[in-house]
Amino acid sequence: MNYQQTEADIFERMRAGGPIRKDDPEYGKFSEMVSRTIRLCVEMNAEAKSPDDVRSRLGEITGTEIDRSTTIFPPFYTNFGRSIRLGKNVFINHACSFLDIGGITIEDHVQIGPRVNLTSETHPLDPADRKTLLLGPIIVKRNAWIGAGATILPGVTIGENAVVAAGAVVSRDVPPNTVVAGIPAKVVKQIQ
Repeated sequence: MNYQQTEADIFERMRAGGPIRKDDPEYGKFSEMVSRTIRLCVEMNAEAKSPDDVRSRLGEITGTEIDRSTTIFPPFYTNFGRSIRLGKNVFINHACSFLDIGGITIEDHVQIGPRVNLTSETHPLDPADRKTLLLGPIIVKRNAWIGAGATILPGVTIGENAVVAAGAVVSRDVPPNTVVAGIPAKVVKQIQ
């Protein structure tokens, strides 16, 4: 075990970028947080009766207050919750999934279409180490728009005013003021 693993708790190491291994002595703490988040998501998706109720329940999941100007349509899914940061005037449509162990930051005025997947974690290709989590934060900059069914992969930044077309799979940073589309997503247009 290296110095970092013995001196920093698992959540500090996650914020620093992982990796997180199942044989980590503190993996149980992480697993408890995931179980709590899953329970709270199920309750929010089944019981929330208003946008205010959704914001309140999601605030409990994330451990932060969700601004009143932000709207989230359930169902909404996350596996950890504590690494999600949402700005003001954000709109998140139905059935989005935020795998946020590596961190997800959504800046102000972002629009996210239905069934969008943001995943800030992946696994090594080596089958012997496949259960390890490799973390890469996702940042969606101000006024970006992510179309229905798009997938954003670990470590990607979506630039200010950028548009991700419906169904795109984004594996690289998206420059500001561009439209990306396809699998893998490529710049198809500049926004004037």
